[in-house]
Amino acid sequence: MIDITSIFNIKNQTEFENLALKIFNFQFENNPIYRSFCDLLNRHPSDVKCIENIPFLPIQFFKTHEVLSSKKPIITTFTSSGTSGMLTSKHHIVDLNIYIKSFTKGFQQFYGNIEDYVILGLLPSYLEREGSSLIYMVNSMIKTTKHSESGFYLDNILELKNTLIKLDSEGKKILLIGVSFALLDLIETHQFNLKNTIVMETGGMKGRRKELIRKELHEKLKSGFGIDTIHSEYGMTELLSQAYSKGNGIYKTPNWMRALTRDTEDALTLNSPEKAGGINIIDLANINSCSFIATQDLGRVYKNASFEIIGRFDNSDIRGCNLMVL
Repeated sequence: MIDITSIFNIKNQTEFENLALKIFNFQFENNPIYRSFCDLLNRHPSDVKCIENIPFLPIQFFKTHEVLSSKKPIITTFTSSGTSGMLTSKHHIVDLNIYIKSFTKGFQQFYGNIEDYVILGLLPSYLEREGSSLIYMVNSMIKTTKHSESGFYLDNILELKNTLIKLDSEGKKILLIGVSFALLDLIETHQFNLKNTIVMETGGMKGRRKELIRKELHEKLKSGFGIDTIHSEYGMTELLSQAYSKGNGIYKTPNWMRALTRDTEDALTLNSPEKAGGINIIDLANINSCSFIATQDLGRVYKNASFEIIGRFDNSDIRGCNLMVL
């Protein structure tokens, strides 16, 4: 068995790689879907000597299979958003404490203690459905904070505007975390001049507005909130960890998470640093599902292990991933 505490106590790259290899071996033995995928690639523990040899499971498997490395009972299931009739991802959770520890320690690594902030959640599209891992995270953060003003805002934009102005002028440390279209809606009601607020976008127009490139979105938000930088959160239903950007769309990962890129023409080959490709994520907190995931994002990983997202694959562009058609 893997000691869960060792995941969140990683200090350096060597410790990360050693534990990643142990978790690969564990998931190979205990995750039937991942084992079948590795078998199709003819990639087994004896062939895997470094993290570059580890196979990355296409993220689509979370839509069609039960991806589990544990026989413990499922406590809850996080689901992705999707239009009617669309297959959604399902991330089955057998230990919520791992998720709580992951997002708590991950936030702490980059921003300090959650309880020091007023947390204002502007996530209407997520609140309108069940099973959102983002809502679970932000709700937990709201409960952790010591400030009674923390909470979610759905349609009460005027109340949020007044609360934000009041708290910011009082010098409170504020985290405003919101989906892109709702943040744009907010600045259309008022032009702010914030001094003590971190504005963090979680991406996505969710069909409510025209999609904008990141630079254009951030310029609009910086102007509307009167601030110099827009922060971003990178997470997804299929992961239990988040990467954070403190500006310019450059993300950094907590110590138990890494991004790599794969060749767009050969999904099984990793790129050298700074070459654009498909984003692969290692999330060691995903010990009970799969820690090695080939996402549908396109991006670039830099030599210091930071990364940026530059687009997404169309389904027709994903080559070499659909090896198991069941």
